[in-house]
Amino acid sequence: MIRLYVTVEGPTEKRFVNRLLGPHLHNYKVYANARCVLTSRDNQTKIEYRGGSPSYLKTRKDIKTWIAEDNNPECRFTTMFDLYALREDFPGKEEANRQTDPYAKVRIIEEAFSEDIGDHRFIPYIQLHEFETLIFSDPGQLAMEHFESESAIANLVGMLKEVGGNPELLNDGYETCPSRRILKEIPDYDKANAGIIIAEKIGLPKMRSECSHFNNWLTQLENL
Repeated sequence: MIRLYVTVEGPTEKRFVNRLLGPHLHNYKVYANARCVLTSRDNQTKIEYRGGSPSYLKTRKDIKTWIAEDNNPECRFTTMFDLYALREDFPGKEEANRQTDPYAKVRIIEEAFSEDIGDHRFIPYIQLHEFETLIFSDPGQLAMEHFESESAIANLVGMLKEVGGNPELLNDGYETCPSRRILKEIPDYDKANAGIIIAEKIGLPKMRSECSHFNNWLTQLENL
């Protein structure tokens, strides 16, 4: 069995790994364990604070520490970080910012990220553009948690049609990133709780059929 360690940006992504990704990968003899990236530590109490978007140096140190803790050949390491609001000090970010194609952006960052970590067991993944992209793979499922939002959900479906039905093309502007599109239409949308329930309802097959970059990552993990 492969032990897969997943460094994630926050608690929503951690729940996603634990409740959707992990059980699925178990069928492929891949055991996934997720933890949020280390943001700070109280040296006196030894309490660690995890989750958020720390500097790349802190992110790199946390990943490298985890890699060093389990040096066995059956171990693999990956990430689930949003492209939206990704720190500017990330490897490849400056070059990626000059690209207009989002797929070119994540390819450049992931390749530079992999090279900087420098371990063949490391599989970087940058989510286009954030977790809510996966919700946009079937926005109609928002109705199960937001019963009186038919017109709002219709507006979200319309936004998806504007980018040819590809959720990964919803851009990463401050007002137009996937999460703020949802919040603008459904102000009480709760990413941490309702978001995961809706993601479970949508399911991985639908997400991967609509999100090719996500599908490529999941396929890679299945083949470990």
